[in-house]
Amino acid sequence: MIHHTKKIFQGVFRSMLNFIFLMAAGIAFGISSCKKLVEVPPPTDAIAENNVYTNDATAISVLTALYSSMNVKDINPVQGTGSIALYTGMSSDEFTLYSGITDQTSLAYYQNALQVNVPPGSGSSHWAPLYNYIFKCNAAIEGLNASTGLTPVVKQQLLGEAKFVRAFFYFYLVNLYGDVPLALTTDPKVNTQLARAPKAQVYQQMIADLKDAQNLLSTNYLDASLLSTTTERVRPTQWAADGLLARIFLYTGDWVNAEAQATAVINNATLFSLVALNSVFLKNSQEAIWQLQPTDINFNTTEAQTLVIPATGPSTGAFIDNPVYLSSNLLKSFEPGDQRGVYGNWVDTVSFQATTTTYDTIVFPYKYKVNTSPGVASATDMTEYFMMLRLGEQYLIRAESRAEQNNIAGAQSDLNNIRIRAGLSNTTVGDQASLLGAILHERQVELFSEWGNRWFDLKRTGNIDVVMSVITPQKAGGAQWNSYQQLYPLPLSDLQQAPNLAQNAGY
Repeated sequence: MIHHTKKIFQGVFRSMLNFIFLMAAGIAFGISSCKKLVEVPPPTDAIAENNVYTNDATAISVLTALYSSMNVKDINPVQGTGSIALYTGMSSDEFTLYSGITDQTSLAYYQNALQVNVPPGSGSSHWAPLYNYIFKCNAAIEGLNASTGLTPVVKQQLLGEAKFVRAFFYFYLVNLYGDVPLALTTDPKVNTQLARAPKAQVYQQMIADLKDAQNLLSTNYLDASLLSTTTERVRPTQWAADGLLARIFLYTGDWVNAEAQATAVINNATLFSLVALNSVFLKNSQEAIWQLQPTDINFNTTEAQTLVIPATGPSTGAFIDNPVYLSSNLLKSFEPGDQRGVYGNWVDTVSFQATTTTYDTIVFPYKYKVNTSPGVASATDMTEYFMMLRLGEQYLIRAESRAEQNNIAGAQSDLNNIRIRAGLSNTTVGDQASLLGAILHERQVELFSEWGNRWFDLKRTGNIDVVMSVITPQKAGGAQWNSYQQLYPLPLSDLQQAPNLAQNAGY
């Protein structure tokens, strides 16, 4: 369905003109269809924008509706057939696009052959959805700051959540597109005049938002009322802000602060611990810092529906539900004895009839395992939640930060925690350069198929041209790699309507 959903994506600046309407519609959707998270009865009348923040329940529903929208399968950068993980996995060396796929957008991502609006939406698939999330956060921040009718601790938590989520999605915008407009308001007259802010400036805004979030968010997981604690890890906490800050400091080369923020999470042994491989992605896993509770009726995650290949094999043609499987490059990266690469753990295999006379066997991601309808009737029947942030990444962030500071023993210790969990022996590398290489490799086999980590790692470490100049010609179509392709193009519709917006070089 990837091809058809491109028609749904509207230019981000056009969408600003209708933003208040969209926000109100999203709130109504959140209250009427997401009772698992909201747990309040629907109102008798539609909610108008000017009374959303007059009571706790409707104010909470704004953020709840935002989280619920992250479960949509087809037009969603978070998970499913429109996800960042899927598209960047195709662009990089993680996924192979099945040969029967004819969808032109999928082919363009896979072949590193994106062009501006050829096919429609090519390369800009995540631009408008990410900005729509950000605009909803901006509206929430404006509405919450103006509100005088909320319980103070509820208002504080919601402000923290909105600032955290805004930083979360700006992280993905800058890593997909580079310099981006820094929209901090819902005013279309302001936003349509924005130029692209330097990436460093956008990172500084993320850091400022997350420092605010650290002070605003609870240290406990809160239930739907935001007044009581829960075992459900589906709303951001201070620990989520710490974890995202650790990642941002890593990406900006602030090794000292990256280590400190990761340490804050790792040291909270009461809440977080590394768990067995096949327990990592279960709901309320001790490894989870933040998860999404699925809302697709009778299913667990939409990610499993996309990445777990059924017995009939991958999708073909233009209607796509299961378009990719793991590349041979990734599979060869697992060391002998690595339990992550053992069928039934984080990968699995399927043989299917490809033609009337032949069978194909492929290997697919199996971190999330439930891809069929198991008769789930409520949240208590679910077994898997979608992972937004997890502890394993924090160990690798701290390992890299320590290695960059030449703390070899500390970096080895963190790396070994991840290796031992995977059934491997301690690392044998001891010099800084080799250790940094080992950590990058460990990120490849630990974080594969999650949130575009491989694509972003290749870029931020300066390895993308070396790797992709080999990988791209091997893909279907045999195109050549060009360095500018590490950034995706901006949508033509926005370039035509925003006078100060410029396209990425090369497009």
